[in-house]
Amino acid sequence: MIAIISPAKTMAGTSVVTAPAATIPRFMKEAGKIALNMTQFPAEELSRMLKINAKLAAENYLRFQHFHSDETTPLQAILAYTGIVFKNIHPKDFSSEDFLFLQDSLRIASFCYGLLRPLDLIKPYRMEGDVKIPELGDGDMYSYWRDKQTKTLINDIKEAGNILVNLASMDIRPAFHWKEIEKKTRIITPDFKVWKDRKPQTIVIYAKMARGQMVRHIIKNRIVNPEDLKNFSWEGFYYNEELSGENNWMFLLADNRQKTV
Repeated sequence: MIAIISPAKTMAGTSVVTAPAATIPRFMKEAGKIALNMTQFPAEELSRMLKINAKLAAENYLRFQHFHSDETTPLQAILAYTGIVFKNIHPKDFSSEDFLFLQDSLRIASFCYGLLRPLDLIKPYRMEGDVKIPELGDGDMYSYWRDKQTKTLINDIKEAGNILVNLASMDIRPAFHWKEIEKKTRIITPDFKVWKDRKPQTIVIYAKMARGQMVRHIIKNRIVNPEDLKNFSWEGFYYNEELSGENNWMFLLADNRQKTV
C-alpha cells in the first residue's frame, strides 16, 4: 500500500528537523529544465502565471534565479513543504524508522519535480498545473508530466502491493494517465466530510488536516493493509460504512452519527 498527496504551495528553505537520509528526485533533469525556463519571466509575469500577489511573485522570481546555484540548499520534500497537510503529518517527532517507512509509503505529486519521494531533496519553488512554458512544448504542466510520470507511479504502486490510497486533491489527476492507473491498480480514495445542513459536505481545511493526519496514522502504525485504515479516527472523524463504497471511503464528522444512517 502506498499513499499519494498533493504538494503544498508554501515551502521552507530550512528545517529544525533532521531526516536520516536524502535521495535525488527521479525527475531532477526535468525539474532543472523547468526552473531554468522559468528564469526568463519577470516578477510581473510570474504574478500572472502563478496567480500570486506581487510579494510572492518577487520571492519566487528569486527562487528560480537561484535554483541552479549553491546559494540555495535543498531540503527533503517532507520537510520543505509547510502547508496544512504537511503540518498535520507533523514529522517533527518522527524517528529514523518512521522516516524510512514514510519513504516507501508516500508519494508527492509536484508540478516542478514530478513524482517525489518524501526524502528527495528539493529547492523552494512555485508552480501550477496550467502554466505553459513554450520551450517545453505546446501544452501545460499537466501534459508535460502525464507521459513522464504515470509509469513511475504505477511501478511504485505495484511494488507496494498494488494499492494506492489517494489523499491528493483532484487537480493532480490530469498530470497522470489516471484511467490507466485505475485499470492497473486498485485506488482507494478516502473522503473527509462534515455533516452540515442535513447532508455531508466538504470543508476544505478540515479535509486537508484529515489527509495529513491519515498519512501520520499510516506511518506511526506501520499500516500496510488498507482495511486497517477504517479504524482511523481524528477529532470526531470516523469511517462511515453506510456512505462508503468499495473504493471510496467516507470519513464523517457529525454531532450525531446516527443522522447519517
